[in-house]
Amino acid sequence: MSGASGGRLVVGVDVGGTYTDLFLFDETTGQARVGKVPSTRGQEAVGFAAGIAGLAPLPDISAIVHGTTVGTNALLERKGARAGLITTAGFRDTLEMRRRDRRQTWGLFGSFRPVIERDMRLEVAERTLADGTVLEEVDPEEVKAQARRLLDAGAQALCIVFLHSYANPANERTALAAAREVWPNAHVAVSSDILPEIREFERTSTAALNAVLQPVVGGYLHALDSKLRADGFAGEFLLVQSNGGVMSVDTAQALPVRTALSGPAAGVIAAAEIATAAGFPDVITGDIGGTSFDVSLVAGGIPALAAQSTLDFGLVVRTPMIEISTIGAGGGSIAHVDAAGLLQVGPESAGSVPGPVCYGAGGDRPTLTDANVVLGRINAEKPIGGKLARLDTDAAARAIEAQVGQPLGLGVMQAAEAILRVANARMAGALRLVSIERGHDPKRFSLMPFGGGGALHAGALIRDVGLARALVPRFPGVTSALGCVIADMRHDRVRTLNRLLSDLDPDALRAEMDGTATDLFALLDRAGVAFTGRAAEHELDMSYLGQTHTVAVRLPLAADGSGAVTRDSIAAAFADTYRRTYGRVLEGVPVRVLNLRSAVIGRRPKIDLLSLAPAADATVDAARRGARRIWFGGWHEAVVWDRLSLPVGAVVPGPAVLEQPDTTILIEPGQQGRVDRFGNLILEEAA
Repeated sequence: MSGASGGRLVVGVDVGGTYTDLFLFDETTGQARVGKVPSTRGQEAVGFAAGIAGLAPLPDISAIVHGTTVGTNALLERKGARAGLITTAGFRDTLEMRRRDRRQTWGLFGSFRPVIERDMRLEVAERTLADGTVLEEVDPEEVKAQARRLLDAGAQALCIVFLHSYANPANERTALAAAREVWPNAHVAVSSDILPEIREFERTSTAALNAVLQPVVGGYLHALDSKLRADGFAGEFLLVQSNGGVMSVDTAQALPVRTALSGPAAGVIAAAEIATAAGFPDVITGDIGGTSFDVSLVAGGIPALAAQSTLDFGLVVRTPMIEISTIGAGGGSIAHVDAAGLLQVGPESAGSVPGPVCYGAGGDRPTLTDANVVLGRINAEKPIGGKLARLDTDAAARAIEAQVGQPLGLGVMQAAEAILRVANARMAGALRLVSIERGHDPKRFSLMPFGGGGALHAGALIRDVGLARALVPRFPGVTSALGCVIADMRHDRVRTLNRLLSDLDPDALRAEMDGTATDLFALLDRAGVAFTGRAAEHELDMSYLGQTHTVAVRLPLAADGSGAVTRDSIAAAFADTYRRTYGRVLEGVPVRVLNLRSAVIGRRPKIDLLSLAPAADATVDAARRGARRIWFGGWHEAVVWDRLSLPVGAVVPGPAVLEQPDTTILIEPGQQGRVDRFGNLILEEAA
């Protein structure tokens, strides 16, 4: 569908805890527009609709791609739907037993509340053995009776998890058919559809989390899709997955657990694309929003994928996710002095309502944003987002002085600077976690800061961690929304094999791979999305016999997944992967093949990043906007620039401030910024 101007308009929307970010791209003209509006917890669709209306009429938009943390927030705040679980007799407590881990390793006391309470977990008689043999068939009438009990107890969704269903889902299928006869809605699923993989707790946890999210995320998406259609939108509506790909609304409603961390994942996808094009394929992303700081490592232009993630203690999701580490350190993070007299920043956040003190919306506790305003780093007369006329610097200073300065015996400027240093130290720790502590030399990596506050802290972070440089994208405040626009469609599936390599039948494996790829390509076809290309990938989870942990072994195949598979080629690929991971191989030890992981990717049209570059007639003089005082241990006069008006090749020495509608960039004394051909700002130490 084409817009009224003759162009194809694609909008990416990232709904965060504090702001909703939007990126509109006209594929015909190459022009881009950005938007940022406050998010309202519980009414995310309001900011969504308002933001899009500010960019273009809905009938003119051909595609909307949405990244969301609605599901993640529901899980973290325990605000998911009331769900029921039917499982094999004797295994109702798998969710609480977990892996016998503890929230506090050395504590004598602790508590854990699973997402499905014990009275909502019921058992039925059935048993499938590990080799797939059905020892005892399930009784459909018993399943119906237990489903009715759960309905009477207020269950809105149901998941069915039977022992060893990954090896043979027959009993789960029978139970599913029985449950659907009495269940009043579509929120019924079996674990073999969600995660047909060995390991009972991980499969049960993932299925349970999916169940509590189905009414929440499904209802949100249904309401949002209905509103968009009613207002005239007739294009594609897609959702970003936590693996960095996109999926249809129907898939997201059936498998909402795959939307966990989808917004941050979109940002990493965009960062990898931008950094690779700019010639810096090794980057660490740092997404600073209003609530959190999300960090991920991209090596060789490829984001790291994790097979499993823990959203919070006991909330384990076993589905492919871009590996993202999160700490509670964002612009809205509240600064306070604890009982021991130590300054803490976060994890509690003021959000967008009431927000930081400087917003003047009722917030009375100082935040990181308040500190940046008091220090002169944020322009109080021109806040980003455009929804506030000005920020109240005096109110922010009073709150910092009363709640941080006086308890610590510091003046207001020293107290604001202390808040900044504590926050930067926490962020630096997160960057070290994904780099130094995992064997990566930070000198090889660039920092890609984005989110509304990322570029304010980039200079301090590259110094603290020893990173080579910072690469600030053209629109850092809406990078996750940009990632929504450029993300490919992706579908993953896992199948447990659990056999020795010497016993593996290569022909049967090839047939399994081909069948899985055919099924997943059919999902691409049903999405109704135009692709520029398609690809299939296959990996095996492998280990030496007796080991618990596996390595992901990419099979050497063509881009479409075709090619011969032999035991020798698999053995060689495993040895190479194991050697690169651990520095050695174990000669003479049998090799085990645990899982087959398959993925298909539908390539969506990419943005020509050069279309985002500064205009050819841009000049340095036209970009200058005066100067203002900024505190760096004392007051410094800093030049203020209109970042989007700076020409390619411009070099800006610090101290300086670069302002744009979606963020503020700070260049500290002793550092400089250089505009590359894409309009990115390369921030590094001055010679």
